Amino acid sequence: MLATARVLSDRNARLYLGGVFVSGFGDSAMALAAGIWVKTRTGSDALAGIVNVGMWLALLLGPWLGGVADRVDRRRLLVLVNLALGAVMATVSSGHVWLLFAALTLVGAGGVLIAAAETALLPSVVPADLRGDFNGLVRTVVEGMKLIAPAAGAGLFTWLGGPAVAWLNALTFAAAGAAFLLLRVPPAPAGAVPSHKPVPVLRDRTLRALILAAAAAMVASSWSSSATYAMLDALHRPPAYAGVLTPAQGLGSVACGLLAGPLMRRLGEGGFASLGLGLVAAGALCRASPWTWLVLVGCVLMGLGLPAPLVAAITAVQRIVPQERLGRAAATANSLMFVPTGPALLLGGFAVATLDYRVQTAAAALLAGTAAVALLGRNHTA
Repeated sequence: MLATARVLSDRNARLYLGGVFVSGFGDSAMALAAGIWVKTRTGSDALAGIVNVGMWLALLLGPWLGGVADRVDRRRLLVLVNLALGAVMATVSSGHVWLLFAALTLVGAGGVLIAAAETALLPSVVPADLRGDFNGLVRTVVEGMKLIAPAAGAGLFTWLGGPAVAWLNALTFAAAGAAFLLLRVPPAPAGAVPSHKPVPVLRDRTLRALILAAAAAMVASSWSSSATYAMLDALHRPPAYAGVLTPAQGLGSVACGLLAGPLMRRLGEGGFASLGLGLVAAGALCRASPWTWLVLVGCVLMGLGLPAPLVAAITAVQRIVPQERLGRAAATANSLMFVPTGPALLLGGFAVATLDYRVQTAAAALLAGTAAVALLGRNHTA
């Protein structure tokens, strides 16, 4: 905890975390409200279900969009992109559904740029020995925000309508831009020239292992979560009970973020990621049980485990990749880790319609467990 206190005592770190929180809060509030908004305006379940697909598709452009963060001043990029996205969300307040789809696609692309610039800027803000702690704190902020932002967005929509949520999102982007504007970033070291070459993160054995492990964790989580409502049917619980399961997982993820730095120092990046994957596997198995209390335990275990390989992979990218090429590398790593969740959710949706949900959760546990063993074996032979 001393390392966490050291991080939070730094003005730059507090501003950085504040920028991450406010922009993420607005995004999460809007992500849920957008589906409700589209359903209310059009009556279409299909349109409501795909309203956020543009944000996922933007991840496919990560390697190209991330390169922008290596060619320009990263702090300035964060300020300008956040302000631009705030202006985009302000236009949505007119209420046109097509504008909402277009705006969320632009927000997805801007989010890729922001994530790349944030990751690349971090080594200038936080000392090397505290990056694991800081990345864990970022994950804690992100997961903690997810516990309150969707409900806040839905409540604001119910009270004042969709335009109010759009304005909230616009204001949070503006606040994030202001936070990054106040950062004091040291000048780039002499001789650091931005590279236009691609960053083959998968050619480095350490990065490849960690990134693929994180992708496996995300796929396992997607398979398990897509079986949630079938699981609730088997437990004789109403669909609204998902509102209990999600916070349970979120609280686990908050705890993981706080523990990330100390555990990585003790276990190393690979050991920390392996531990997380093992917890995901155990959590998925618990979710296949016929007892509600054990399902809740499983959700907490999955929440504890899921952030670990993500934090370990990003910390390793920041450690291994030269800073002048870090923007493209971070965006490429994020794409490789998160893009598979889309196809995994589609596959999970198909599987839950044709198979017993326990087959699906067992497959998720097997994938996460296999990835944990493979990563642990690699660490012992390295």
